[in-house]
Amino acid sequence: MRRAIAEEIPWLRRHARSLMRDPEAADDLVQDCLERALSRIECWKSDDPPRRQLFTIMHKLIIDHLLRIRGVHTEALMPETIDAAAAPAGQPEEIASAEVLAALQQIVPERRAALTLVAVEDLSYADAAHVLGITLDTLASRIAGGREDLRSILDDVSHRKMTVSKE
Repeated sequence: MRRAIAEEIPWLRRHARSLMRDPEAADDLVQDCLERALSRIECWKSDDPPRRQLFTIMHKLIIDHLLRIRGVHTEALMPETIDAAAAPAGQPEEIASAEVLAALQQIVPERRAALTLVAVEDLSYADAAHVLGITLDTLASRIAGGREDLRSILDDVSHRKMTVSKE
C-alpha cells in the first residue's frame, strides 16, 4: 500500500498545484496529505483506489484550512503565479497551454477542483463526486459551469489579442 501511495505523488502534486496556484503551498498540501494518509494507512480499504482516497484527504485538508482562516478571501490564499505573457515567442503550444492554465486559475475553486479531477486527473464522475463530497448532479453542474467559464475567459483573451494585433 505504501508503494501504491508513493506512485500517486506526481498526480497529487499536479492536482495540488492546480488548486493552490502557489507551488510552495501546493507542496505543503501534498506533504500534509501524505503524512495523514500514511499515519492512517491501517484504516484504508484495500479495494479503494489510492488516488481517490488521497484526493479525498487532500480535499478535506483544503476545506479544513479554509475554515480555520475564515474571513480571508480565497483568492488571497492563491497568488497568481502563471504569466502567459512570459512565454517565449515562437512557442505557440506553450503559450496556449499557459493561457489555458491562467484561465483555469481564474475559475472559482469549486469549479476548478471539479474540472481538474475529471479532465486532468481522469477520475470518473463518481470518483470525483466522492472525493469532493458532492452529488453527481452537483459535480456535473460545476463541470459545466467551469467549462463555460473557461470558454468565456479564453474567448476574451483571444479577442484582446486580436484587438492588440490590429493596432
